[in-house]
Amino acid sequence: MILIKIKLFNYVPNTPDLFMKVYTVALFVIFGGLTRIAHAQNGKLTNRVLVVKNVNSPISIAVADDYMKRRAVTNSLTIQCPDGAVNKDAETINYPDYVTAIETPLLAYLKKHPNIDFIVFTKGVPIRVRNTPGKPYGGVCALDSRVATLGYDKSAASSVINVSDPAYNATYVGTAWANKFFNSQVRFSHKAFGGYLVTRLDGYTQADAMAVTTRSLAAEKNLKDGIKNEGPILLDACSDFGYPNRAAQPYTLIPTGYKPGQSIAIIKESAYGEYNSDMSVAYNYLRSKNIPALYDTTVNFIGGKKNLAGYISWGSNDTHYQATAYNTLNFAPGALAETAVSTSARTFLPTTGGQSLIEDLVAQGITGVKGYTDEPLLQGIASPSILFNRYTQGWTLAESFYAASRLEGWMGIVIGDPICRAYGE
Repeated sequence: MILIKIKLFNYVPNTPDLFMKVYTVALFVIFGGLTRIAHAQNGKLTNRVLVVKNVNSPISIAVADDYMKRRAVTNSLTIQCPDGAVNKDAETINYPDYVTAIETPLLAYLKKHPNIDFIVFTKGVPIRVRNTPGKPYGGVCALDSRVATLGYDKSAASSVINVSDPAYNATYVGTAWANKFFNSQVRFSHKAFGGYLVTRLDGYTQADAMAVTTRSLAAEKNLKDGIKNEGPILLDACSDFGYPNRAAQPYTLIPTGYKPGQSIAIIKESAYGEYNSDMSVAYNYLRSKNIPALYDTTVNFIGGKKNLAGYISWGSNDTHYQATAYNTLNFAPGALAETAVSTSARTFLPTTGGQSLIEDLVAQGITGVKGYTDEPLLQGIASPSILFNRYTQGWTLAESFYAASRLEGWMGIVIGDPICRAYGE
């Protein structure tokens, strides 16, 4: 028998996670059979990654092969579907076609490879599924987010979230899953939590998509060489929305007396000030760890900052947004970002008009960023305080974004190398 002592984080948010609280735990395991939690801490990350590429997309194949070569990832699955890298219409796939071309072969592969925890899609794989049962707007959801919940429907512990917001739109009605990994205090494994951590290598161009891998590797080299990024994490609040509830951040959707498997309801969007308040909590945490951070509470929309280690803002939803400022931001290797913008990942092809897009941040040097194909409500946006708490304590890019996300099987897409790490444990 082996005694393994794992010290978990001292940072304890004011709200509980779905299933556990933070303690220092001792795990007793039988010799030769370490638990998946220990494996998540110490196992070779590349062995837990599956890369999915579209045989109909030369760009998808090139981006996938480049990532696998430079990351030394050997697990891959080739699918066949319309090429979303060159045709905006092909960025959306009908649900029956998705099931046949993507979900069915993916489930077959995963059944034979239970070691997989992370799934990487590449530019050219559709980003959105249409006519999906139980989803709003004619059944739309992000393809990546649906894949993240594969197997949830087989677990009695999975909780459906019934989403509606009559004040937003009378027809905005659908279902999502409560993310079992939200606000977790322990590292991810499929065996422990179900589902998968799904990310994407994407951007306006093939070069942008490949640059995401380059930045991930550069961040890890800097970490190995002891080179710290001196640039700040920029938290740009919109003061017009207020700061109503700092003490309750990061808030949970889980009601008092919750039992795993019970359904949960969202009947209106969170107050906008909740996001401002969560930025405040993130800033206080970062400062307590002597991590450079800039928290702006003025009416200005901040631009022109260089070598940023991270970025949170309202994007084009900021009442003082300026596209020129947004497009002058520049990022250091390993930087993560989130913007509270409903359709920030509506396309990964050049376009004009509409809300701000996360692929602009990719083109400007970001390493990881979360966006949304369609309206997620504010509850669907990642928590800034959880995101940077986990990432700056050595969690991977994918673990950090997913721990910060309340809803899955919904509208979110995470761009980045899932196993990127820019900070030590």
